[in-house]
Amino acid sequence: MPPRQGESILSRYWGTLYGVVAMALVGSSAAVLAGLTDYPTFGGQLLRYTGAALVLLLFMRLQRVSHLRLSPREVVRLTLLAGTGLAGFNVCYVQAVRHADPSSVGAVIGGVPIMLALLAPLLRRRPPSGRVVAAAIVVTAGVVLTQGYGGGSVTGLAWALGALAAEVAFSLLAVPLLPRLGPLRVSTYASALAVPVLLIAAVVADGQGAVPLPTIGQALGLAYLAVVVTALAFVLWYGAISRLGADRAGLAAGIAPASAVAATALLGTGHPSSADIVGAVVVGIGVILGLRPARTLPENRRPEPLTLAQSTAAAPRVAPARQPGRTGQAPGSSALAPHSRPSTAGSGPCRPGPAPARTDG
Repeated sequence: MPPRQGESILSRYWGTLYGVVAMALVGSSAAVLAGLTDYPTFGGQLLRYTGAALVLLLFMRLQRVSHLRLSPREVVRLTLLAGTGLAGFNVCYVQAVRHADPSSVGAVIGGVPIMLALLAPLLRRRPPSGRVVAAAIVVTAGVVLTQGYGGGSVTGLAWALGALAAEVAFSLLAVPLLPRLGPLRVSTYASALAVPVLLIAAVVADGQGAVPLPTIGQALGLAYLAVVVTALAFVLWYGAISRLGADRAGLAAGIAPASAVAATALLGTGHPSSADIVGAVVVGIGVILGLRPARTLPENRRPEPLTLAQSTAAAPRVAPARQPGRTGQAPGSSALAPHSRPSTAGSGPCRPGPAPARTDG
């Protein structure tokens, strides 16, 4: 039985809330990362995803969520998701900010909403929604206003594009996994699979000093990244994708830069400029335009369907041609009984509405 309209709208509202909260939590990491500048980058990410995997595994046990036997295709997808969307993104981002201004890198990664609005429907063999694409352009413009655009080299731009591709893969690779595994399992398995990749990157980058003992402040920051920014935000994000689809959920990605500005202002590590405020407003407008429900006619303005009697009365009565040589039919009688079911061969089919949208999370 298809979901009722009220249930579909409620699911969309929950999906929107999940996406906005998830990206707000991700954006809040900017203020926390400011206190981890002295800690090795890849070592910190290694501890982050290790802690997130442990927290998610514990939560699965508490919720009595069983582990499913993964098919070879699911294992490949999860490995690619962990290697690109999680570990690969961090590698590309670190290299990008070494060769380009962080604002330039952030502006490039801000193109995630447009990429998801275009690619997510195409992967389902559907045309992109014009309204969602237009909203994604507005959101990206707001992100660029917030981030600004600094200088950088061609190498930095290439690494930034790699980070953009990894961020898009983080959502698109999860779409086929969510219907069977769900947001919690996908987040857990992806976080666990990212640990060995980050371990290799940490050893290559920093050698024996890859994972030093953190201070109390650094440990608290890493714990926040693991529990809130990774475990909780991933589950909420994949929950949003399950309810909205990757194209519409991607609009909420523009919330992260605005959240980063708000977090730095609240913690006193930065002050928002007028461009930050205008960019946040533009992002909000784009998200509202793309995620608002489509207009439908009120119940009292919708045309009532024809009854069987009305349909029969409206249909023209055409006497069938008399077939030569046919016997057993009374003269003047019709081949169609007066109360027979009317033909619908000439009526147009009733086109159903779009199927409800995945569900990190």
